[in-house]
Amino acid sequence: MTKLTAETRNEIGDRQFAFPAQRKEPLENATHVRNAVSRFNQVRGVTDSEKDAAWQRILDAAGKYDVNVPKSTWRDRPSDR
Repeated sequence: MTKLTAETRNEIGDRQFAFPAQRKEPLENATHVRNAVSRFNQVRGVTDSEKDAAWQRILDAAGKYDVNVPKSTWRDRPSDR
């Protein structure tokens, strides 16, 4: 995966994160979109409403970068708890 330095991460706009308020899970390329999907259930400190919105942003980014993501909701994915 592309490693983000603190400087590079700070240059990414809020809208390019699955969780923009927390700046969690960047979505600026295909590798990061796949990572956001795989780590989605590990994100803590967000509401279900924020997760719903983040999942939609992930699906939108997946379409943009041609990443295959099941169209299920995050609620259908196995939990990492």
